[in-house]
Amino acid sequence: MSASCIWACFLFAISAAAAATQDKTPDVTVTCLVSEECLLPCSFPLATKESVRWFRQDVVVFSFRRGDNGSQTASQVFAGRAAMFPQLISGGNATLMLKEVGLMDRGTYRCYVRTSKGEHNAKVVLKVEGRFDANMLRCQNFEDHQELACFRVAPIQGLSLELYRLSGYEEMKCIVRNVFPPPRVTWATEPPTFEDLRPITRMLADKRGLYTADSRLRTLSGQPDLIYVCKVSTSYGGPTWTSSLREREIRGSEGRDLTIPCFAPPYLNNPTLHWSFTNGEDPAHILTYDSRSGDSVSTPPWDDHVELDGFRVPFGDGSLRLMDPDHAVHTGTYSCVFSVPYNTHTERTDVSIEGPTVNRSTSEAASYWWIVALAVAVLILGLVAMFAYLKLKGSAAKPPRRDPEEVTELNSVKDVGGESQMSEDGRFLAGGTNGQSGLS
Repeated sequence: MSASCIWACFLFAISAAAAATQDKTPDVTVTCLVSEECLLPCSFPLATKESVRWFRQDVVVFSFRRGDNGSQTASQVFAGRAAMFPQLISGGNATLMLKEVGLMDRGTYRCYVRTSKGEHNAKVVLKVEGRFDANMLRCQNFEDHQELACFRVAPIQGLSLELYRLSGYEEMKCIVRNVFPPPRVTWATEPPTFEDLRPITRMLADKRGLYTADSRLRTLSGQPDLIYVCKVSTSYGGPTWTSSLREREIRGSEGRDLTIPCFAPPYLNNPTLHWSFTNGEDPAHILTYDSRSGDSVSTPPWDDHVELDGFRVPFGDGSLRLMDPDHAVHTGTYSCVFSVPYNTHTERTDVSIEGPTVNRSTSEAASYWWIVALAVAVLILGLVAMFAYLKLKGSAAKPPRRDPEEVTELNSVKDVGGESQMSEDGRFLAGGTNGQSGLS
């Protein structure tokens, strides 16, 4: 006989004994671990012609009928995971076995047995817990009842907070993974605002029974310098975890020192500061400063380009001075992270280092001369067009050319009479060959 069958017989004996001492069968509570086998006990008086149906919230999830070689039928949810022991049913044992139970299987089940002697009902409350190490067992003393309650937990190990730029808006996403029981997520801003924050939070459980909390919040429009704070707390009194984030953009010039700001919220005392840089590749470590010890560790080649005032860090000022920045090397995203136990604050700054001044002046001068050359070309074309227009207009205004015969006749008159003069009455006077003129 299998171990499951032996365990079913044991549960049957207990439930049968309880049924013998009471007229009404009490509800039975069964606690099972995620991904393990689970037995839901059900006993009934010995009889014949047994038929068994298991309900969950008044929905049939499994049925057994004596005859037809003991046919068993499971619902779609329990297909391949539910079974009964036909050899035990004749002895009054209708225990249901569930394989690979999960958190979704929790609830109240009802065993309904119909026999030749009548009907029988029994209720079983199934609780499912995550499977965790023994050192994750937590106990809490409830003063009102003077009792000690112990339960398994998977404590918070850390949380992440990131900004995502979507189509038309920005969204903060706060995620904490592998915790049990499910945590509580709340949001705030620093400084506080009068607008309502409307996050959307989802709790997702895996096969081990561990939860992932995924909470998302749209950023507030028109307030770019806000700090967004995500807080995650537990129901068993564990520490509250906090993560906050602020993003900004600044510009600098190549060769000119630039200060990248970074300020911690007032609730972080004596934090550790970590600076890093990325320009699309893996993040590079810049430096780390410990406020308690005063130790600062920087990474080459950044130690020749950055400077940090260690006296200001314990007071929340971790601004970094970037010396002699280079456009190709130092343009990218700088991240500073203040951290204390259970709390982190991140400030992410997109830094754009413009090219050298000489190159910029040359580029501006080149652009200027292009504009001047274009204006001169337009002016020359205008003058050429105007000259052509005036030339055509002058040609149209000249008198018509004389007839050749008329020109010949006039030339003959000049040759014969010399110079012609017109009298007062409009007649031509011909002069003599000596150049003198007379009246006719």
